[in-house]
Amino acid sequence: MATDRGRAPHNEARTPSDPELHARRASSFGAEAAAYAEHRPDYPREGVRWALAPVLPAPDAALDVLDLGAGTGKLTGVLTDLGHRVTAVEPDPGMLAELRVRFPGVTAQAGGAEDIPLPDASVDAVLVGQAFHWFDQDRALPEIARVLRPGGVLAALWNGDDDRVEWIAELGRISGSRVSFVDWPSSHGIGAHPAFSPVEGTQIPHQHRRTAESLVANVATHSRLLVLEPAEREQVLGRVRDHLAARPETSGGAFDFPMVTLVERCVRSAA
Repeated sequence: MATDRGRAPHNEARTPSDPELHARRASSFGAEAAAYAEHRPDYPREGVRWALAPVLPAPDAALDVLDLGAGTGKLTGVLTDLGHRVTAVEPDPGMLAELRVRFPGVTAQAGGAEDIPLPDASVDAVLVGQAFHWFDQDRALPEIARVLRPGGVLAALWNGDDDRVEWIAELGRISGSRVSFVDWPSSHGIGAHPAFSPVEGTQIPHQHRRTAESLVANVATHSRLLVLEPAEREQVLGRVRDHLAARPETSGGAFDFPMVTLVERCVRSAA
């Protein structure tokens, strides 16, 4: 179901008006890297294939792919399972260390989107999972264009809670904090740049097997909680526990948590 942009995913993809808060939230994940790796969902293969389709000559072809802002390797794992040659670049030392433990066969380097440690025209695709909203696009888009081969793909993916479901919408409300981003612009994803074609988007249904306990642990890995003082963080998580304990969908054991994965892509010009 391709669209010109797509529906904004819930939670992490909000853009703040406070640069200092943005920076603190962006750098908050490393101390919880193991929990992030354990409790965050991966990405649907259908969404990754859609992202790569403009540059994929055949369904089983192997591409040189940069996983940029790779975190602990949630997207890296899907790409390697699909047979692609992956280079992972991640700025946070804690997240990068976790990625290297989990994917020892993947080339993993320290670096950011604004200064990518790869040669010019070295990859067929740059994919970004749950991280594009942290980039300084004025600096990152020219860098991404530099490392892409002509005709290569830039794609960003976000897993979001499916808040069309009533109890999930309520979960999103009660799990907010005083540092949650609320000023959501209409164009929150990949911005326009002369090196790239117009951005197109699609939404992919996705789900993750959860228990109430593991869902609370997932919520705790989001930056809007990681930057809080421990007592305030526990207060928010207590509201989440109470909500999940009171809902028949989540109080009886394991369940499938419905999500929507938003994917945006554009193509590097041949010039």
